Amino acid sequence: MIPQLFADARKLVFKFGSNTLADGNGKINGPLLAEFAEQTAALRNQGKQIVIVSSGAQVAGLSTMDKWARKKDLHYRQALCAVGQVELMNAWARAFAPQGIHIAQILLTRDDFGDNNRTLNMRNTLFTLVDEGIIPVINENDTVSVEEIKIGENDTLAAQSAILWSADLLVLFSDIDGLYDKNPKNHKDARLVTEVRDIAAARRSVGSGETNEFGTGGIVTKLDAAEQALSYGIPMILAHGGRERVLEALAAGTQRGTAFLCTEQPNP
Repeated sequence: MIPQLFADARKLVFKFGSNTLADGNGKINGPLLAEFAEQTAALRNQGKQIVIVSSGAQVAGLSTMDKWARKKDLHYRQALCAVGQVELMNAWARAFAPQGIHIAQILLTRDDFGDNNRTLNMRNTLFTLVDEGIIPVINENDTVSVEEIKIGENDTLAAQSAILWSADLLVLFSDIDGLYDKNPKNHKDARLVTEVRDIAAARRSVGSGETNEFGTGGIVTKLDAAEQALSYGIPMILAHGGRERVLEALAAGTQRGTAFLCTEQPNP
């Protein structure tokens, strides 16, 4: 189903978790971003439109201000995000520059989605940027949003952004190959679930305890994101973002992942 989802979708939202973006030294993985940008350019040449939701501000901040690495105070974490957001956007800009593609930064909080005027402005900005050939890069505004500085929230942000933009497909890139029937990091006999049509059943299957919270944001937040997207008729893919030529591989069916598929009528 994954190749078919890619083929059918015109408007795609790609979400990257911090662990996917970081290299072995804990810094932003420039070559990975450059490879992704090259594949994104190819998708655009096929008439597809792209929006990116990117974590990584704290990772980028720590790689820049390593003297703060042991600081656990919330204000330092917010300060790290302020420093890191600049580095993160610079990394994305450098990745897309060889493709002749400009990017734009959009920083949001949960409150933004609860205000009708802000929501309309956000939607108009997204449509304008994409129509003009610019790729929006969305992230949490972690420097002002206390509740949002915790693992996994960008899964929710990605789903909300996909709904806001009326996307055709949401792809969550994580550090796991997809949804398993149990934690693959602890159980060698864990099996990949290639298709999910019943989120409630998937929740019961994997549970919600600590042993199942594998991946960057935990599987629970990814199921939450899938449930939100599916309720608006937007299918979702969960896949490993660190694989070679990941977009091409998923589109060709040579990389496995989990497809979350719609079974009910979406919200109007």
